[in-house]
Amino acid sequence: MDMLELKSRLAAPLHTPTSLGSNAVRDISGALTALLADMFALYLKTKNFHWHVSGAHFRDDHLMLDEQGAQILATTDAIAERVRKIGGTTIRSTGHVVRLQRVLDNDADYVTPLDMLAELRDDNMQLIARLRETHQLCDENRDVATASLIEPWIDEAEGRVWFLFESSRRPASTES
Repeated sequence: MDMLELKSRLAAPLHTPTSLGSNAVRDISGALTALLADMFALYLKTKNFHWHVSGAHFRDDHLMLDEQGAQILATTDAIAERVRKIGGTTIRSTGHVVRLQRVLDNDADYVTPLDMLAELRDDNMQLIARLRETHQLCDENRDVATASLIEPWIDEAEGRVWFLFESSRRPASTES
C-alpha cells in the first residue's frame, strides 16, 4: 500500500457497507440515535432518583432503581453499534444527547418516592411506544436484525413499568 492510498483510507468517511438502501440507513439510524439519546437521559434520570430516593421503602426503591439503571445502560452500546453496523453514525457528545432526548429531565431539589416511580413509569411507557415505532420502521425497511434487537428492549421496558407500577401501589400516607 502506498502513502497516497493510506492517506485516502485514513480520510475516508465512515461508510460501512450495507445492503439497506440509503433512505433506510438514514431513517433507521436517525430513529436509533434518538432512542439512544432517550436511553442515556432515562439512565441518568433513573440514577438521579436512585441517589435521591428516601422514605419508608428506601432500600427496595434504591435497589430497584439501581437495577433498572444498569439494564437501561446496557442497551446503549448495542444501539450505537447497530447504527454503525448499518452504515450510520450516532451520538458524539452529551450536547448531542441533550438536543435529541425526548425524556424530560427532573432537576427538582426533592421528589417524593411515589412521584419518582410514577415519572419513571411514564417515561418507560413513552419509551415502549418509541421502540414499537422504530420496530415498525425496521419492518417496513426489511431490517430484521434491528427489529429483533428491539424486541427484548421492549420486554425489558415493560418489565420496568410493571415493577414501577407495583412498587407504587402503597398508601401515600406511608411516605415522608
